[in-house]
Amino acid sequence: MKIHPIIRNRYIIIGDLLLIMVSVVASYALRLELGALFMFYFPWAPVMVAVSLVIKPMVYYLFGLYRRIWIYASTQELKLILAAVTTASMIVSLVIIALVHIGVIVRFSRSILAIDWLLSLIFVGGLRFTFRLLAESLNQTERNHHLDQLKHVLIIGAGDAGVLVLKEIMKNPQVGMRPTGFLDDDPAKLKHQIYGVPVIGKLADLGTILDNHKIDEVVIAIPTAPGRVIRMAADICRLKGVPFRTMPGIFELLGGSVSVNRLREVDITDLLRREPTRINEEIIGTSLKGKVVLVTGAGGSIGRELCRQISRWEPAELILLGHGENSIFEALIELREDFPSMPYRPLIADIRDLPRLKWIFDTYRPQVVFHAAAHKHVPLMEFNVQEAITNNIMGTQNVVETSLASCTERMVMISTDKAIRPINVMGATKRMAEMLVLDGAHRSGKAFSVVRFGNVLGSRGSVVPLFKRQIARGGPITLTHPDMRRYFMTIPEAVHLVLQASAMGQGGETFVLNMGQQIRILDLAEDLIRLSGLEPGRDIEIVFTGIRPGEKLSEDLWDKGYSFIRTSHPDIMRIGGQDVLGGDELQKAVDDLIQLAHQGEDTEIINRLGDLIPGSAVHIVSPPEITSIE
Repeated sequence: MKIHPIIRNRYIIIGDLLLIMVSVVASYALRLELGALFMFYFPWAPVMVAVSLVIKPMVYYLFGLYRRIWIYASTQELKLILAAVTTASMIVSLVIIALVHIGVIVRFSRSILAIDWLLSLIFVGGLRFTFRLLAESLNQTERNHHLDQLKHVLIIGAGDAGVLVLKEIMKNPQVGMRPTGFLDDDPAKLKHQIYGVPVIGKLADLGTILDNHKIDEVVIAIPTAPGRVIRMAADICRLKGVPFRTMPGIFELLGGSVSVNRLREVDITDLLRREPTRINEEIIGTSLKGKVVLVTGAGGSIGRELCRQISRWEPAELILLGHGENSIFEALIELREDFPSMPYRPLIADIRDLPRLKWIFDTYRPQVVFHAAAHKHVPLMEFNVQEAITNNIMGTQNVVETSLASCTERMVMISTDKAIRPINVMGATKRMAEMLVLDGAHRSGKAFSVVRFGNVLGSRGSVVPLFKRQIARGGPITLTHPDMRRYFMTIPEAVHLVLQASAMGQGGETFVLNMGQQIRILDLAEDLIRLSGLEPGRDIEIVFTGIRPGEKLSEDLWDKGYSFIRTSHPDIMRIGGQDVLGGDELQKAVDDLIQLAHQGEDTEIINRLGDLIPGSAVHIVSPPEITSIE
């Protein structure tokens, strides 16, 4: 039963008054014992009682001891009690000593004051912490009555994250969970307890523990766990029919807090996690803190995550530039929820609109620019060649030139592995855009650079959302070829490495992110089906539509014949050598492509792209099947 705080504090005041009198009498009794000496001094005890009853409650009130909800008392409240009691006792002591000097009190032992201070501390603290003990006892009794209704939870990971999850579960009975135990591979933690919850085994024991214990749910609380660990735990839980959830990975938690509310269903990004490498926070902070930063394409998947992670570094202002007003609005709402004090400036603009872009750069003078705006959907760009040219090439040219004109210190373009020996329009236009950025760096000496990586999981228009839609409607999932492989990375990890690379850039570099091993698209599809609680081939069919003309079975991150140079970060490399196209020759080629786009000359555009880009194989092909995945 809960007691109203005001009523409870009235009872505390009454208790304090009674205990003040008891403390004085007990101090006399302890100092003088109950004999002739006690009776000799005791006639003046009522004076000390009266002084204490006047002074102590007033001091306790001033220290806020009657404005606390004591069922939540902690060490902070203990410090407060110590300070209040000590102050009150010192004032009482000064008054009593003064009364002794003027003769109001004739006989007095000063050691009684010290005993009274100690007893007051015990009584005041004990009275208040009794409320917490009673509250915890009542809560435990209530929990014991409902143990059968609580879900028995096994937590994988007894580190800081696992302990945070445990605290949240214990602090919030409404989540309906009861921690049963931990699993952790650290031998020093085995057979030990954390807040009364035992570490009952290693991760390899998961299957046995699920068989031998009542476990209703498994929580994976290791943000740094690689995908193989998540996959192993998920596979065992699926075989045993036990639901499982996970805490987001370390890159997802950048700038966020860890609590039980951040637990979510295991998804495909968890199965593909890699062990996080060294994170160089200092170099990123130096390049962003206190700067005016502009992100193009800020409403897209990559752009939005860029804005989220950049916000951690407290730029002077963050400009969200995008063409779609709804996307920018949604990004702004999310960012203001997480970073309410950050000054954001949402601007709606098309990077193809040069006058508008010039006004923005002249007005706000961004010092750092991240260029993420682009058309990226490969099959759609085969249908819309002119749009690919004007957005990916002309738009990038506009961003580069306005950045140079406004003395932007640093610019980073987000590129793709499809720019390497491109066989499609999207990849070819991104390669031309890379050339524009690198040429801008060479002409100006500014820190303009390119960061190139493969597919990111979960981005709009990517494979995962399409597969999920196909699974939701009962299949089939459509693939072009069973041996098709691609590089994949999670959005938060890719963006973090982009920030690392951008901070290292001195000008004219093409950075390549270590994407790990290429993943077979068929395996990705089967994982998604199983994560949906279904079985491939039995519940959801997978249909192969045939490889498309000019399509690659696997992607590359750099051209053959080019070397790569390791950087100070193990997951970031720099491409050696430069594109042959630059200066006036590049400018003429870009002008010609833009003119052909305005004239609607798709065939001529594709022929020119094939001539301009080393190793390219961009050709006119039959319209691709948009809903089939490479």
